[in-house]
Amino acid sequence: MAAPIMSRAAATAAAQVAARLTFDLRRLKEIKAVSRKIDAKRQMLPEYRSWIDGLMSGALQAGAGASGDVLPTIMVWYIDVGDYAAALPLIEHVLAHKLKMPARYVRDAPTLIVEEIAVAAMKAQSAGDPFDLSLLETVEALTADDDMHDEVRAKLLKAIGYELDRTAYAAAQTGGDALGLLSRSILALRTAQDLNARVGVKTFIRGVEKRIAAAQPTPPEA
Repeated sequence: MAAPIMSRAAATAAAQVAARLTFDLRRLKEIKAVSRKIDAKRQMLPEYRSWIDGLMSGALQAGAGASGDVLPTIMVWYIDVGDYAAALPLIEHVLAHKLKMPARYVRDAPTLIVEEIAVAAMKAQSAGDPFDLSLLETVEALTADDDMHDEVRAKLLKAIGYELDRTAYAAAQTGGDALGLLSRSILALRTAQDLNARVGVKTFIRGVEKRIAAAQPTPPEA
């Protein structure tokens, strides 16, 4: 089947959004501080919303090729600013359609997504803050069949294991299934350890093992 012919309006919109991205990337390159880059991306993102919505709905598919770097770039920016609710549909789209990342990102899409989400989670966890477990597990499921370095996959599994342990603690306070969550946590952590012996979970695994032992139901007396 022949590719759809791009309308003049679609071609114009594609050229405009591509030009905007080029301009914004130049602006970002001039900013040295990471925190200021993130603030700048947060201000830039609304300008791409209508274009992204059009691509996601299929209305602009005919013109997508003219600005193919935009959607993957905006996906990364949403991750950078911590807007994971906005990032997830783009993550799903990029992975489902096997979109290539712009050359400046070096890593392929699955590797970049897994590593950036894992690093964001571990940063939050190190600060004592929770991270969205469903996002972590969704990313793991979406990329389960993708080939990537073991060290990258181990980071995500470590983050999942930590968050499951945190969730288990909360469940224990309300009579929930802490044991089931801890069992999932230890599986994720051991898999991370198997993938990368230096991922840094050995001590944490021992702690989870103790919590599992403590959560086991007490056998009835004879």
